[in-house]
Amino acid sequence: MRLSDAFLEQLRANTDIESVISPYVNLRRRGKNLVGLCPFHNEKTPSFTVYPENGSFYCFGCGVGGDVITFVRRMENLDYMEAVKQLADRAGMALPEDGYDDTLAKKRTAVLAANRAAAKFFHAQLYTEQGRQALDYFLDRGLAPETIRHFGLGFAPNDWRALKRHLNKQGFDDVLLESANLLRRSDKNGKVSYYDNFRNRVMFPIIDPRGNVIAFGGRVLDDSKPKYINTSDTLVYKKSNGVFALNFAKNGNDGKLIIAEGYMDVIALHQAGFTNAVACLGTALTKEQANLLSRYADTIILSYDADEAGQKATARALGIFGTTGMEIKVLHLEGGKDPDEIIKKYGAQRFQAIIDGAANDTEYRLLKARQGIDLATDDGKVKYLSVAAEILAEIGSPVEVDVYASRLAHELGVDKLAIQSQVKYKREGLKKRRAVKREQEQTRLLINGQNTKNPERSQHLRAAKAEETLIASLMRNPDFYNKLKDGLSADYFVTALNRRIFSVVLSRLEEGGNTEPYFLSSEFTPDEMDEVERIFRSAAQLSNTVDECADCIKILKEEKNKPETVKASELSDEDFAKLFRSDKRE
Repeated sequence: MRLSDAFLEQLRANTDIESVISPYVNLRRRGKNLVGLCPFHNEKTPSFTVYPENGSFYCFGCGVGGDVITFVRRMENLDYMEAVKQLADRAGMALPEDGYDDTLAKKRTAVLAANRAAAKFFHAQLYTEQGRQALDYFLDRGLAPETIRHFGLGFAPNDWRALKRHLNKQGFDDVLLESANLLRRSDKNGKVSYYDNFRNRVMFPIIDPRGNVIAFGGRVLDDSKPKYINTSDTLVYKKSNGVFALNFAKNGNDGKLIIAEGYMDVIALHQAGFTNAVACLGTALTKEQANLLSRYADTIILSYDADEAGQKATARALGIFGTTGMEIKVLHLEGGKDPDEIIKKYGAQRFQAIIDGAANDTEYRLLKARQGIDLATDDGKVKYLSVAAEILAEIGSPVEVDVYASRLAHELGVDKLAIQSQVKYKREGLKKRRAVKREQEQTRLLINGQNTKNPERSQHLRAAKAEETLIASLMRNPDFYNKLKDGLSADYFVTALNRRIFSVVLSRLEEGGNTEPYFLSSEFTPDEMDEVERIFRSAAQLSNTVDECADCIKILKEEKNKPETVKASELSDEDFAKLFRSDKRE
């Protein structure tokens, strides 16, 4: 019995993984994640990590990992459907009686196809006589032609049925187009008719991280109201989850995302070289959007407009992102009301200087550590300085430590030497913890090389690494599939388990299904899910580029008929590490 992605997504949304795992593990928060002693092996230092943002877990000590369904299977010794039923009962959900019904999936696919066709139509209209005013609007706003093409910007003609006629000719019926919110329905005098939702507006396609066009934003060219019309919630789009330009910003962002207020701010930032900029859709930032962004970055840089509305948005965002464990920086916009205006007036260097002038990590963490502590009391000072010393212990620069120690001594009336002594004590503890962590990482690397769950791996290390890089990249970046599909084949894979994982991922990509481990767990045993989860998490250490995937395909072709007899235990540390080192490409 195969369950639909829609049911599984609803089950995940209704299941709090922390409350499922807490009866078995004493969890404590560490940043945006939770940690505890692993229930699957004996340990004294917590290495079992729970990731609430996507409902998964992974133990960095023994390598056990997976989703909430896999956890229940392991702890309760249940098969897949039994575990799903237990979680569904817990969430007050009924299992689908007739198994997998693909009716909804087919409609979802059709809506995405209609959106894609609409995006092409809108973009083409920019270069018609009727679209000249819209093209001039973008050009007058300082956008280069290549930027307009890059974002797929377009124009909806001033015609009640231009898009309807175009899409009808391509085989899309009115009922489907209405469900996609591309058309609206009119019932007058008992007669049903349909007309275009977007008319005489510049168009901004909204593309999800998979590369699908899921919605549109349309802006008027004059002062008429409403200024913006946006796609309503559909089968493929929920405003509470929508993030503009995340499809571009998700990779190569150095763990940082800039959040701006609107489409044009984001586009201007990208054109100026700040390709990690995004905008959260809807009237206000939501927790769902914050959780989504936390999957792609560790630091959020808030760049809302300098007006009152922008400042209110900043205050709300601080509260929401504060619950994710992400580092937050707030830009103080000087010289313009928004990023677009500042870049136009002063250039990209000025905006970079504003970013550089934002509160740094140490200042932010010290400020955050003060929250909830009464520094007017001796007990409060001791408590705060203990946490502050831990923060300063992580700083490598003696000069920087001296600056902060002097500041704290002045502010709190405490001897600077006492603070430095406490920092030294905390640093010694930190060094010991880091030494233990390095030893664990080395052990884990060796375990990965002699993986008992994939026994062929130790004999084919180069091929296995290429296999896993390709799998992880496609799972994390499903939009790569269309660019690589002609060169993809499970036949190139050397190790049997990785071949099977790849085949499942490939099948999901061909169907347009979700490729996160959670949606694949019905295909694998709990032990195999350990590997799926490990491979998926390895994507964070990869380049996540199409070129890297192409290199992996090339390596697999080379290695397919080339027996690998070298064992991990026989390699030097340096040679072993080389097998896991990504090539640096120009």
